[in-house]
Amino acid sequence: MSGAASVGYQQELRRGMGGFASFAAGFSFVSILTTVFQLFGLGFGLGGAAFFWTWPLVFAGQLLVALCFAELAARWPISGAIYQWSSRLAGTTVGWFTGWIMIIGQILTVAAAAIAAQVVLPGIWSGFQFVGGPGADPSVASSTGAQNAVLLGCVLLVVTTVVNILGIRQMAAATSVGVMIEIVGVIALVLVLFFLPERGPQVVVHNTGWAGEGSYLGAFLASSLMAAYVMVGFDSAGELAEETHSPRRTTPRTILRALVISGVGGALLIIAGLLAARSLTDGNLAAGGLSWVLTDRLGEVLGRLLLCCVAVAVFACTLAVQTSGARMIYSMAREGALPFHRYLGKVSSRTGTPIITSIVVGVGAAIALLVNVRQSAIFTALSSLCIAMLYLAYLGVTLPLLVARIRRRGTDRLPDGVDETGRPLFSLGRWGTVVNTLAVLFQIGMAVNLLWPRAEIYDLTEGTWWLQWSALLFIGLSLAIGAGYFLARRLHLRIELRHVPHTHVEPPAEAVPEPA
Repeated sequence: MSGAASVGYQQELRRGMGGFASFAAGFSFVSILTTVFQLFGLGFGLGGAAFFWTWPLVFAGQLLVALCFAELAARWPISGAIYQWSSRLAGTTVGWFTGWIMIIGQILTVAAAAIAAQVVLPGIWSGFQFVGGPGADPSVASSTGAQNAVLLGCVLLVVTTVVNILGIRQMAAATSVGVMIEIVGVIALVLVLFFLPERGPQVVVHNTGWAGEGSYLGAFLASSLMAAYVMVGFDSAGELAEETHSPRRTTPRTILRALVISGVGGALLIIAGLLAARSLTDGNLAAGGLSWVLTDRLGEVLGRLLLCCVAVAVFACTLAVQTSGARMIYSMAREGALPFHRYLGKVSSRTGTPIITSIVVGVGAAIALLVNVRQSAIFTALSSLCIAMLYLAYLGVTLPLLVARIRRRGTDRLPDGVDETGRPLFSLGRWGTVVNTLAVLFQIGMAVNLLWPRAEIYDLTEGTWWLQWSALLFIGLSLAIGAGYFLARRLHLRIELRHVPHTHVEPPAEAVPEPA
């Protein structure tokens, strides 16, 4: 697809992303260095060493989802992918609510990614602990750590918003460099830690480090929050499809590649950390996570140098999530589906990017941080909530897709087409229904698991009922507000999607003037 105008949309966004930049967008959103470092301590603290097995389980489930998304990305390479795919499969009402939940989830995810800076920066230099001074407790579970996390997160959001405003080429360059540094950092960390083992790999078959009592199943399910939080966002390559060269061919590959590489790299990183930690039972691993392992085993200098790679990954992750959220808002706004859509759906003629939506996402994420400035449960509660919302939004795509497959059970396929090179579009063929069914079952189970009102996730005060039920209350309130606007504006009668063919269409050749 060389121009969106040929498929019903005027090309306003600029195509400035190649194959690697598209991969970098998805990989940066997943960002194993950011999220594994951010939540390793939480996962280990909840489930002990055996929490490692939540990783391959979540990876397998999300791979099923990614395969479904790859099919849709090839056929509808449009910004606002989740909203667009859901709308075209189940109608604009289902699509609108899916997009609404996705937008809120993405804004919260930007906030959760930004405060990961607190997990890294004070470990690099104690001077980054502004609240309380260098001697204060930097742990995000402490009041000084939580407040400093909000401060560092807001500063990071200002930087990523500026980069997003500058243009897609600048954003692509920043994420590409960030991904290269992150991949090098992951390889270096894994190799270094594997050469400093304190125990063998059999540690993952025991729940050493788990301090709970009674049944281990509940603790194991709770510890899966870490893996669930990491392995989302691979769809962001689809969000940037209108800014990607040859998206029908490129996007499905980058969606799958981003998830697979993240899955393998993250598994190795978790095992390396468990093997190299000096102790699994003294409380340091649960409190300090991988940052503690690095500085403890590698020394201050080398440990801090590797933490710098993690800091770059945090920046690239926050940038990628913000970009993805901005494109989702833009896509819905240009259909007239959001308040102030005339402004939100506008693309700058100078930069070729939707500047206002980037600012909205950045400001929204900053507000999410500031209202939690004195809440020491901000990391766990915000992380679980935002990922649960993304899982619900993903379900708004895979469930309608499964219904469409069942209705077409004689063919069991999406419509055929060809990509920019003339090759058949990515397809699961006869395996589509099986893969899709398993993906839906996995997503329902994980959404229930993430939203379960666990006190250790949502209420560290151990006595505030509304905090414990805050995830369900927040989602219910979000849906109620969305429904009010949707019905008041009669959007079920006003949204009209433009046609996108299920195959690549060459743009008309420009007329060549005859010689005089």
